[in-house]
Order: sequence, then C-alpha cells, then structure tokens
Amino acid sequence: MKDFAQGSTGRLRIGIDVGGTFTDFVMADSRTGSVALYKEPSTPDDPSRALIEGLEKFLAREGMQPSDVGGLMHGTTIGLNAIIQRRGARIGLIVSKGYRDILEIARCRMPSSFDLHAEKEVPLVPRARVIEIDARFSRDGKLAAMPSAAELDRVAEALKAQGLDAAALMLINGYADPETEGEIAAQLAGRLEGLPITSAATIWPEIREYERTLVACLNAYIQPLMDAYFARLTEGLSRIGVTAPLLVTASNGGSLSVASAVARPVETILSGPASGVMAAVRQAGQSGMENIITFDMGGTSSDMAVATGGEAGIATRTDIGGLPLVLPVVDVTAIGAGGGSIIWADAQGVLKVGPQSAGAHPGPVSYGQGGTEPAVTDCFIATGFIDPARFGGGRMPLDGPAAIAALDAVADRIGMEGGDRPARLAEGALAVASAGMAGSLFRTMAERGLDPRDFVLLPFGGAGPTHANLLAEEIGIARILVPIAAGAYCAMGAAAADLRRDFVRSLRVTLDAATAAQAEDTFAQLAAEGNAWLDDELPGLAERRAERSADMRYAGQAYELRVSFADGDDAAAMAEAFHREHERIYGFRDAAAPIEIGTLRLAMIGAGEPLAPSAAAGEAGAAPRRASRPLFHRGGWHQAAIHDRDTLGEGAVLPGPAVVEQPETTTVILPGWTGTVDAQGNLIIERAQA
Repeated sequence: MKDFAQGSTGRLRIGIDVGGTFTDFVMADSRTGSVALYKEPSTPDDPSRALIEGLEKFLAREGMQPSDVGGLMHGTTIGLNAIIQRRGARIGLIVSKGYRDILEIARCRMPSSFDLHAEKEVPLVPRARVIEIDARFSRDGKLAAMPSAAELDRVAEALKAQGLDAAALMLINGYADPETEGEIAAQLAGRLEGLPITSAATIWPEIREYERTLVACLNAYIQPLMDAYFARLTEGLSRIGVTAPLLVTASNGGSLSVASAVARPVETILSGPASGVMAAVRQAGQSGMENIITFDMGGTSSDMAVATGGEAGIATRTDIGGLPLVLPVVDVTAIGAGGGSIIWADAQGVLKVGPQSAGAHPGPVSYGQGGTEPAVTDCFIATGFIDPARFGGGRMPLDGPAAIAALDAVADRIGMEGGDRPARLAEGALAVASAGMAGSLFRTMAERGLDPRDFVLLPFGGAGPTHANLLAEEIGIARILVPIAAGAYCAMGAAAADLRRDFVRSLRVTLDAATAAQAEDTFAQLAAEGNAWLDDELPGLAERRAERSADMRYAGQAYELRVSFADGDDAAAMAEAFHREHERIYGFRDAAAPIEIGTLRLAMIGAGEPLAPSAAAGEAGAAPRRASRPLFHRGGWHQAAIHDRDTLGEGAVLPGPAVVEQPETTTVILPGWTGTVDAQGNLIIERAQA
C-alpha cells in the first residue's frame, strides 16, 4: 500500500497464506524491489504457530530483522474450515415473531430433485436455540413493532440460559433500516455482558431474509474463533518483535484491517484462494493475456477461477459447506484433488482419488509421518515428476521407496499385473484426477458460455505447475503460463492486495427517471460510508475508487443480473446496460418490459502498491541442464532434462520432456510440449506444432 507503512520505518511487505499443508510467505523489499519466497509446514492445531515460526525463519534466512517489517498481509482459511467441519462457536439466533423456522424452511428445495434419499443440510443453529422477538419492519423500512424493555429483558434471559458464545439477530425487512436493527442488537448485547450479537441488516442489508440470516449466523459462528486466532497471532508477532500493521485478505480479493476482520469475519471466508486469483490476473495482464483459467492445486484441493477481459469474475452468491453465501466473492470453484488426496480402490476394484485427504499430518506416505495410504504427491514421485530428495528445496526430503511400496499395494488390491506397476498405477491415478478436474471445469465453463480452449491456463500452488500440463492435455488447452513465484502465489496476491469492502442497499423499485435519481442518491450514501471506512482503515490514503453495480431484472423474473454502471448514468443508460447484459447471457432483450432494480452495490477500493515486476534470473537464452531423470508418461519412460528455475534466462527454450525445479514447486513439461522463458521469468508452455 503506498501509504501502508505510515509511522513505520520497515522496508519489507510480507504476504502470508495459511494453507492446509503449507504456510507460504512472500517478502517484498521496497528498497531493492526484490521478492523472496518461503514455505513452512502448517500446524493445523494452531495455524498461528507455523506463521510465527515460519516468519522468524524467513527473516533469519534473508538476513532481516523484525523491525524491518513494514506491513503484513495475511490470508486464512480458518473460518472456511470451521464452517465446513462444523467446528464453530455455539450460537443462537433471534428472529421476528413468527419466523422461528426460517433456517429449517430455507428455500424449500432439496439438494437433488431426483434423489429420494437426499438430505437437507443441517441448520447452522438448532431450532431450540432460535428465539423470537416482538420486532419487525414494513417493506418500506417503517418500524412495525419495536421491542419494549421488558421484551428485551425476556430475550436476553432466554439467550443467557442457552450458554452461547455468540448470537445473530434478523428482523423481517430489517434491510430497509439497518441502523435501527443494529441499535436493537446493541441493546441486547448490553444486557448480556458483551456477548457478541451480529445484526443481519447491519452486516449485509440485502433483500431475501433466509440468505441474510445465514450471513449473520455464519459471521457469529466464526467470530469467537477468529477473535481468538488473531489475538494469538498479534501476541506472537509482538513476542518476536514484529510491530508492523497487520491486514487480512478478504473473499472479494481485497484486504481489511484486523479490527474489521474480527467484526466481520464472514468477509474473510475465501480470503486465501481469492488472493491467488487476483495475483494471477495482474500477471496475465502484464503478459498481455486477458482470458485465463487459474488452477490452484494445493495440498488438500484444487480450485479454478475464470478471468475474461483482464478482470476476475466476482460472484454475489456461492455455497460454503452446503450453505448459500450472498456476499461478493472472487468466483472460485473447487474442481478436484490436491497433493494430499488419497489414492484408493473401491469394492469393485475401481481406482479412486479423494475426496479424503491426508492433509499436512500425517500427509502422504512419502512424508514419513505415519501415513499409510498413498496420495497424489506419492504418484508424482513414482512417475518421476518430482525428486523426493529435493522436495521443498531439499528442506523436506521425502521417502520415495515408501511411496512406491504404498502404490504397489494398491496395485495388488486391484489386480494389476506386469512391470512398472507403481508407475502405471500412479499414472492411472493422475489420469483419474485430471478427468475429474476436467469434468468440473467443462461444466463450469459451459454454464458461462465459454470454451476452455480459448483460454490460457495459469497454474499456481505447490502442486499446480506439476499437474498443469496433464490437465491442459485433458481439456485441450494449448498454452500454459507458469509465474516465477507460482508456488506461493496466494501469498503473492496478499502482499499486493488493495483495501476493499463492498457496500449494498436494496431498493426494490421499477426503473424510471425518478428511481434512477433515487439510485444516484443511494450510491452517494454508500460512497460516503465507503470513504469513512477507508479513512478508519488507513488515514490519509489518497488513491481510492468506487465501482458501482446493481442487481436488475425484467418484472416477473425470479433472479437478477448484476450490471455495472458509471457515475451519473441516467435511467436510459442503466436500462441499456441491463438489456445488453441480458442479451449477452440469455440471447435476447425485451425493450418493452419494465425493469426492476433490486440491490445497489458499491465496492470501495483503496489502491495497493504493486510488487516490482520479476525478471528472468539467468543469462539471456541460458537453459543449463543440471541433470536428467526418467519420467513416466503414456505408459512408457522418457528421459527428461532437469533445470533449476533460477538458472533460466530470457528466451530460454525447453523442449519436453523436461522438469523445472524450484524450492516452492516443480513444473513438468510433457513430451510434445515446449517451454520458453519470457523477460519476467515466466515459463510459457505450448503444445508443439505437428
């Protein structure tokens, strides 16, 4: 951030991403423009421990002191994991009288229309902990029922009896008057000795009561956990002498202060994956590539995002652990297995990959930490894709023979015969993983009317560059861009993240000249809120911008389309923008139909400081071969050239088969493909022309 280090003499900006298997660090030096990377095994029992220990080791390795740190930007999946695993706080819910069953009723839809045995997701708050209150609003925001002091006392006593860690409040039509709903939440909290109570309308004033209730419940569910985590983290940073400001990356690709993240932790649920996508979009723009598919393969799972026209897709609805989340998030889709996904055979002897994962502990068999079932990482060893002795730059050597023996045992179980059984089984497992990823990717792209063959694949994460060429072959992509810092790309994105928060207000009006003026006034109010927030987060920040959009539909439609606007657009301009978007998505427009405005959205963004462009480390054209080793592909062994990433120069040409190693990841170039190095040190892998 250009003004990020105000009041600090630190020269270093450090981005951190806590993953399930590794905690990644990126260090940017403002004096030299240099960027350094580091990985530390994660500690799932307390993620802050790996962060603190890794930061100490990283600073020592680079010859830096804690006082040199000017700012920390941190991405985390703690909230996400707590929701998926249902390990959050014990929370209660307060709702308007008559709406106690809001979570059970939900949208009256089953998970699968054709599965008679499908079960609905268990509500986040059991009905026994849902308490009714005599308070509600009319649709135009007028208070239809205000709770008396006696009613507030009654509800507070009922909450006390539940032994809660936190609670959420949702009043019908509260989105129309979030200030009053927030006051009621504050009055209840005051009667409960500070029990945190999340007001649904205060945190997200958008129509649709069920979805708004879930936002508040999810916020309350992870708030005590996140509060405790950041308390441990800040104490640990202070203990090792780091006093620099700490920012937390958000699901929308931006970042927040710790205070904002503790108050609104629901906005950080997808923070890690979002940061990597934003870094990938910036890199693709520098390389002149507007349309990319990002492929983030870590230790537990693989995620995909699509960027068109140089911009990452932003979704206003996603699913988290089977529950809908209506906050703006970078549109990331889980598409498959990670390096820790377990290889197994079902009762019919069919080879499977995942969804079970060995995680960081015990990890794949080759980790030597007690794992007994082979994982995708073990397959990379058996096929020669990675060198077990040089894993993690040699800091974490793997047990190759153990991996091969575990794969051979699975080959026994499925009755595989002949030579090279571990390598053949490993190749089959990687093919199963690739096919699963491709299926998810094709489905996602088809829903958007896109053809993946028109895109460049940009892999990152510890295993992304290793598996990328296999995935590209499976889906027909002919070009891959592997950034020089791909192994720690989510941390890279965190280090350069903008400050960003999204503001909404639901109108529910028909578009005409008067309501267009009303929308303009509401946008001005949201901009004032956004500027006030930025002033609190980072006083004196000069570079800021606001991005406007609205959810719109033809009258009678069930759901809206999100449409972007420029400042001052009148009714005609807003209508044309909606017609154009509707025609792009659905193939037609209806110029005679009334148009309704549902929710106005404004993203307030404080510009971050971009990292200095990377550069190829070696001499121009240099591609020295360090060694060679066998690589198993398409049923046979091929002799692959082995290169160190930091010896490659601009213009270097690497015909496949080849392997490019660096401490954070390994990139595989398959036979029939060729890699070239650009001026920034990126590796461009293309299918060789016939």
